[in-house]
Amino acid sequence: MSANSSPAPAIRIRTAPWRLHPLAWVVLLALAIRLPLAFWPNVNHPDEILQYLEPAWRLLGHDGIITWEWRDGIRGWLLPTLFAGPVAFGDWLAPGRDGAFIVPRLLVALASLSIVVSAWFFGARVSRTHAIVAALVAAVWFELVYFAPHTLSEPLATALIVPAALLLTNGPTQKRLLIGGGLLALAFVWRFQYAPAMAVFALGACWRQWRNAIPLIGGGLAVLLLAALVDVAHGVVPYEWLVQNIKYNLLHDRASEFGTAPAIAYVHLVLMIWSGAAVLMLCALWRGWRHAPLLIVAAVVNLVFHSAIVHKEYRFIFLSMVLLIIAAALGSADWVQMLRRKRAWRPWALPIATACWVLISVGHADDSKAMQENWTRGTGMAHLARELRSDPALCGVALYTTSYHLLPGRERLAGEAPLYAFDSKDPAAKERLPALAKQHAAAFNRILSPPELANELPADFSRRDCTSLGGSDGSACIFARSGACDASAADSFKINDVLIRMNY
Repeated sequence: MSANSSPAPAIRIRTAPWRLHPLAWVVLLALAIRLPLAFWPNVNHPDEILQYLEPAWRLLGHDGIITWEWRDGIRGWLLPTLFAGPVAFGDWLAPGRDGAFIVPRLLVALASLSIVVSAWFFGARVSRTHAIVAALVAAVWFELVYFAPHTLSEPLATALIVPAALLLTNGPTQKRLLIGGGLLALAFVWRFQYAPAMAVFALGACWRQWRNAIPLIGGGLAVLLLAALVDVAHGVVPYEWLVQNIKYNLLHDRASEFGTAPAIAYVHLVLMIWSGAAVLMLCALWRGWRHAPLLIVAAVVNLVFHSAIVHKEYRFIFLSMVLLIIAAALGSADWVQMLRRKRAWRPWALPIATACWVLISVGHADDSKAMQENWTRGTGMAHLARELRSDPALCGVALYTTSYHLLPGRERLAGEAPLYAFDSKDPAAKERLPALAKQHAAAFNRILSPPELANELPADFSRRDCTSLGGSDGSACIFARSGACDASAADSFKINDVLIRMNY
């Protein structure tokens, strides 16, 4: 180049708008899967309505169902208080409809993305391949997807514990210890039964440097103080709910009234849901041990702890499932790297591995009876609730041997109309339910009842719509009569009075 020649213009290479970071694509995929499920009205367990959304609804000044847990003070107010804002916003967006149910589910689904992002960074500690595989698996695995929109303490606590585990492992800084301690404390308030698993990460962070405990405990104490202030604001003694919960469920074994199972039940259920994939999962976990041993240890500790409690529900071990899935994904990424050492497999190793995870997940999403029931539980009652709410002639609803735990919430079922219950377990019934229903029929003009009990209902009620409630819960139908209601005719059978007599 001559001295007089001008330099060539600099060439700027701009990244096309669609060239997003791989993590961004995975997060968008996770969103695309999770957000629509927030509108699907299935209910994994009555707690997501009766223990969290109903109390939040009552905090806004509305009438709601009060279960024995709230009467006996074994629930903390922090989570319902946090839900009150989304519930109010949802009701403002769609008053008298499902907004108060959907908006909280949307926010919980968004919170579940912390698991996907954390899985990426767990993998990034090893390689970009491990990051992609771990995040993609966390985004698409059917159990993580299924629980994502449910307003339960287990998935919400897990969405805090997984990023806390990320912060507290691999040489945490003071700042990470502070934040990690706060996340674990908040998870403890939401789901204190996960404390043994959380202790694994806390001990792992402090095992070699006990001074790490200072910022860890400091962050935790700040959150615990905030939760205590919320209790005080609601007029209760801070953490009295925790003492009462342990007293009733662990010491007095109240939870066993709702079902018991042997210690091996969780292992059997996991093997049934994962079926043939369980063998591949164990092999992947063997490889994943060297990348994330604390994840596997915490998962096993949580599984063993909950196996020792006679009342078992699959949601209780959700944390274990998440930690094991991430560890297995990290292990499977080792296989990808092994395949890449062969030139012919190099371009196909990652697509094949991720496609296998996706296919296995899709194949198992409704392959077992348990998962099929999970996807449909609550949808039948939601259908009947929509029909009742849209009924302009409705002035009172009675539940006739239809369990309260199936309800989608008092407001979603009956609106502002009174809600009554006639149940054979009610001491006031004493084997005279048909007579009681006829005696107090002036108080309501709609009845929810199993179709096979139609002959026990007052003669002027005729059957309308019916639907399956899913699983062993049978079916329910709306029975209707014309005319107005006299609310004073059945005051003693309002649902909360019945629940008090039944101690439910």
